[in-house]
Amino acid sequence: MAVLTGRVIFAGVFLMAVSFKFMGMGSTASYIAAAGFPMPLFLAWCAAILEAALVIAFLSGAYFREACLVAGAYVIFLGIAFHGPSHWAKNQDEFGFFVDHFTFLAGLLFAAAHGPGPVLSLKAASAPR
Repeated sequence: MAVLTGRVIFAGVFLMAVSFKFMGMGSTASYIAAAGFPMPLFLAWCAAILEAALVIAFLSGAYFREACLVAGAYVIFLGIAFHGPSHWAKNQDEFGFFVDHFTFLAGLLFAAAHGPGPVLSLKAASAPR
């Protein structure tokens, strides 16, 4: 049951993130532009699509390990790009936000290593022997 709870928490975090993007894609694009990235609206849509796919993977268990690894890379990218060392001088809280991304990564790596668990998991059919 703990594994399923973890999957639901991962899905919930990304569901909140994608919901905020869909409710304010322009605001998300502005935030991306302020960080210095080109094509901010395109990148905002890419992030929303990725986050929606992660929600589906976490809830269904499909491609779970791969989703955990992709999510881990994404989370660390976000931590560095939006809360990394260049932000610490302006606001010391940014360091805490940065570190939080690594704790999230730790959970994702643990989940990737152990899989989606037996409950509510889509599993690939075994090949006949």
